[in-house]
Amino acid sequence: MLLVHPSASIAETSRVASTSRIGPDVVVGQYSIIEDDVEIGARCRIEPHVVVKRWTSLGTDNEVSSGAVLGTDPLDKAFGGGRSYLRIGNGNKIREHFTISRGTEPESETVIGNGNFIMTSGHIAHNCRIGDNAVIASGALISGYVEIEDRAFVSGNIGVQQYLRIGEIAMVGGMTRVNQDVTPYLTHVGPTMAVHGLNIVGLRRAGLDAGDIDRIRRAYRILFRSELPLAEALAKVEMELDGPHVGHMVEFIRASKKGVCRRKGRGTGDN
Repeated sequence: MLLVHPSASIAETSRVASTSRIGPDVVVGQYSIIEDDVEIGARCRIEPHVVVKRWTSLGTDNEVSSGAVLGTDPLDKAFGGGRSYLRIGNGNKIREHFTISRGTEPESETVIGNGNFIMTSGHIAHNCRIGDNAVIASGALISGYVEIEDRAFVSGNIGVQQYLRIGEIAMVGGMTRVNQDVTPYLTHVGPTMAVHGLNIVGLRRAGLDAGDIDRIRRAYRILFRSELPLAEALAKVEMELDGPHVGHMVEFIRASKKGVCRRKGRGTGDN
């Protein structure tokens, strides 16, 4: 079976292992290395000086910029060298000098969804799960076992501790130290991870209408501005509000193992 599709363009100075599969119309640039047991789907573009390591798969229409390394061994002392995976979906942009590790445990995986924009000079560690259409800005350091939901925006030069979650359409501002779960639809900023209201721009870009946003705002006021104990605030939201987005906020908070930050940002209202 032909492992490199005849329509693929492979630079003469690149190295593609004989057991890797390269799909239709793929471009592999100068001095890139594709190791054994890699699969690259149709129309992916691999720029010069990229390394795609063993047991990594990419879907279709991904763009990987120079200096990126995909499927690195985990930065984890528990790693024993067994087979594990990095699985990347479709239509992602991974920019220069970003690294993404495969899973730690044998047969485990790191998963990147579809349509994500991952900027420069950062790291996504072992066993992370990134949803769809998220933005991870330059210099972001995402520790192991972190989950980032759809359309989240992770700003530059932040650190996210292991086992945490960043919720759907949440925004984390630059230089923030993420040491608790980030509630969906809200904006967290600064070294204390203070809550600065709704991610209004993200909600509108995601197509939520005025009614959806109003229900999220009302839930936010109860959960983060009412001074009620969290358990009482959650019960009040469940009694007074409905809709899938409010339901997701409640479920996310209830499922949190590390807790969610409720600290108020200075000078913020209840937008």
